[in-house]
Amino acid sequence: HYFSCLRHARSRNYVSESEVRKLESVSLDFGDYHPLKPITVTESKTKKMNRKGSTSSTSSSSSSSMMDPLSSVLDGTDPLSLFAAAADPVTTTAAMDSTRKKRDKDDSSAVGSDFEPWSSKRGEILARYTTTEKLSIVSGSFSGKPTTTGSAVSEKVRTRLEELDDLEEGSQKELLNLTQQDYMNRIEELNQSLKDAWSSDQKVKALKIVIQCSKLLSDTTVIQFYPSKFVLITDILDTFGKLVYERILSMCVDNRVSLPDNFSPESVNDTAKETCLNWFFKIASIRELIPRFYVEAAILKCNKFLSKTGISECLPRLTSMIRGIGDPLVAVYARAYLCRVGVEVAPQLKESLNKNFFDFLLTFKQIHGDTVQNQLVVQSVEMPLYLTLYSPAIDWILQCIAYRAPEVLLTEMMERCRKLGNNALLLNSVMSAFRAEFIAARSMDFIGMIKECDESGFPKHLLFRSLGLNLALADPPENDRLQILNEAWKVITKLKNPQDYINCAEVWVEYTCRHFTKREVNTVLADVIKHMTPDRAFEDAYPQLQSIIQKVITYIYDFSLLFSVEKFLPFLDMFQKENVRVEVCKCIMESFIKHQQESTKDPVILNALLHICKMMHDSVNALTLEDEKRMLAALINGFIKMVSFGRDFEQQLSFYVEARSMFCNLEPVLVQLIHSVNQLAMETRKLMRGNHSRKTAAFVRACVAFCFITIPSLSSIFTRLNLYLHSGQVALANQCLSQADAFFKAAVSLVPEVPKMISVDGKMRPSDAFLLEFLCNFFSTLLVVPDHPEQGVLFLVRGLLNVIQDYTWEDNSDDKVRIYTNVLHLLSAMTQEAYIYHVDKVDSNDTLYGGDSKFLAEINKLCETVIAQILDHLKTLGKEETLKRQSQLALYFFNTILAHGDLRNNKLNQLSVNLWNLAQKHGFADTKTMVKTLEYIKRRSKQPEMSHFTDLALRLPLQSRT
Repeated sequence: HYFSCLRHARSRNYVSESEVRKLESVSLDFGDYHPLKPITVTESKTKKMNRKGSTSSTSSSSSSSMMDPLSSVLDGTDPLSLFAAAADPVTTTAAMDSTRKKRDKDDSSAVGSDFEPWSSKRGEILARYTTTEKLSIVSGSFSGKPTTTGSAVSEKVRTRLEELDDLEEGSQKELLNLTQQDYMNRIEELNQSLKDAWSSDQKVKALKIVIQCSKLLSDTTVIQFYPSKFVLITDILDTFGKLVYERILSMCVDNRVSLPDNFSPESVNDTAKETCLNWFFKIASIRELIPRFYVEAAILKCNKFLSKTGISECLPRLTSMIRGIGDPLVAVYARAYLCRVGVEVAPQLKESLNKNFFDFLLTFKQIHGDTVQNQLVVQSVEMPLYLTLYSPAIDWILQCIAYRAPEVLLTEMMERCRKLGNNALLLNSVMSAFRAEFIAARSMDFIGMIKECDESGFPKHLLFRSLGLNLALADPPENDRLQILNEAWKVITKLKNPQDYINCAEVWVEYTCRHFTKREVNTVLADVIKHMTPDRAFEDAYPQLQSIIQKVITYIYDFSLLFSVEKFLPFLDMFQKENVRVEVCKCIMESFIKHQQESTKDPVILNALLHICKMMHDSVNALTLEDEKRMLAALINGFIKMVSFGRDFEQQLSFYVEARSMFCNLEPVLVQLIHSVNQLAMETRKLMRGNHSRKTAAFVRACVAFCFITIPSLSSIFTRLNLYLHSGQVALANQCLSQADAFFKAAVSLVPEVPKMISVDGKMRPSDAFLLEFLCNFFSTLLVVPDHPEQGVLFLVRGLLNVIQDYTWEDNSDDKVRIYTNVLHLLSAMTQEAYIYHVDKVDSNDTLYGGDSKFLAEINKLCETVIAQILDHLKTLGKEETLKRQSQLALYFFNTILAHGDLRNNKLNQLSVNLWNLAQKHGFADTKTMVKTLEYIKRRSKQPEMSHFTDLALRLPLQSRT
């Protein structure tokens, strides 16, 4: 037994040790140097590529440290790829693809990023224009006759012409009674067939498919689906146009060099030109107007291969062709497609776009002609609904014309629209397409025009909605703002249909919030409640109502002002579907956390936000995902942290008590409340400078009691352990000794319940490392905890050691020994005359016992027990498979004795030598570590009162690995 081993633990003078080990301060003159300042590196680099057609070159460059040195050396090219490309013709195609992508990108950037592309409108049109009617589609057989292999060119041409005629003369069958989804699927199949035919070099078959699809655009039997049909079929046309263009472009590659981006027709070879003309001649032979127009428009870009003026000559001709289309709806969508292609391939040719629109204005009266009226009667479609079908096409045409157009042109077009009778449809498109600033500056003019519109035509509320969308983006003249709101709201509030009403109100709420006070906002919210409450109309309008809330909190982010809007909370009551209500509450809380700069005690804010947080909390159930719980808890915690009653600590504690009762199902919130209450206790201590009065002492005990009864309700065992420790430290700091003991006892009694595996971020992990970390923290606290007069010496340490002894550790774990070693550190610190740290106003055992020999004897008994346990464990590691662990632990224990033991004690000295030898015995010791340890001992031996280290160093041999 090593009973007396640590009886004389090394006496420590912590102050002098601190002085000796303090880092020496050195004054530095930084000058221009700063560690965060970017460094500029100048490097000279040589680049050599020995491949055909290239010469080696040397270049020198200066580059920032942020540059990737590898990329800069290669100048963006990979020499291996270039080398392979020279040998492998397949890669020529890849190189051409990259050039093509670049060219496509350049073409699209001919209009700026501020131009809204067609692709962004596509989804909205498909979602808006739907039908439940049955649809039909004409489907070709596309059997594809085998082509003759004869050498005569005329035979080949005749065969192809016969194939084209075949489509128009009866190789078709009509598929009837298709649902909308079936129809869309069939169109997608045709799109895929087009790509397949093209890739298998069946160009005529591909053309057949495109002609057939284009013909579908003349069919208006299910008229309300027409805009969506247009979107689907023009997707196929776009695909076809792209395939033809890329095919001809690939024929222009000469000596593996593709055409530059801005090529001229002179640089196109004759084969490519002939193929291009061949496509235009094929298309010219299509008999029907609509497919001929659409297919030619699809390959309009190919005119670039033939002549510089090809596109500018084709656009006016195609525009005139549209005059031959009798149905005004079909005609306007044909104009929209021509604008779409025109903007993409020749955005500079605005004249043709303008002519296209003015042509439309001349034929505008057809919309109200007998033919259209009869068609509407047959299909039972009302005029207002029919007119909305025109909106996507006219909006697009006007957007193309208005893009970066001068004010004069916009004013002229506005006047032309004004002169046309019954012009609500055009007026709506003008407001949708023109710049918001242009519309906002003339808001009163537009309101006047809206008033003059015929009620029976295009719905008037949609006009006000379009105006409102512009006013959300740009401000009208200040003097007109109130009049604009009054005029608009007069119309909106009279709407009987709740869906029409909310669609308009949603837009105008933003205008109201942006330019007016809470009084006007309150009036608008009250009106929305009045319209949406009857027959629970709000249930069909949750997205719009959510949008209104979002807009209100975007503009009114002073929450004392927001909650003084009388109708704001009643407005929230309309969200009766739980998941929507929670989303709205999250939105409000996120805004509060983002914008609330200072803590608050405003009762209006507190009551309202407690109500909102309570709604979020009450939505939690057994099916709620952990991520959702975490998000809700984070928002509620954000609110709790922002509440402060200043020096009214009792009111603050009352708030925390109320919050605990309201949010008991969210564990992170309870954890935050415990931390907040502990912080409150420490603020009280700080205010009283550690000298509590009877009142503050009672208050601090109330805080401690709050924590003590809240911690057991938590499910995470390590959260409970750490909070017991943390709260015990707070109690100790506030001189609540018996309460601190209660916390520490609770922590000790909880240790046996720690499971072997715990969940960390959704994964199961061993708990040993977490327990070891907790116990080390606990030991650090136990140093300053005074003994209870009725409990015996070191009762908490003994209790903890018993628990550690009884805990079932993993067979392959040495954590128990590591813990015992840390206990020796603690016991060594306890034997010192003055401890290394103290809690202010709390007498630790160094003061209570004053170095009493009985107290030191008790510590020595504990040391004896702990050392015996460590040595027993080292013996159990004597098997071959555990020798490495034995070596590591022996060295770990050796270092503990070296740091904390008095090595003048012979038995202790002998134990340290035995441990040193054990660490090296089987060749598992790290030689570098052993050498450095020995050097450290030799250095220590030169310090005062450390001469006995010289003898120790002589007794510690270094063994070779052999």
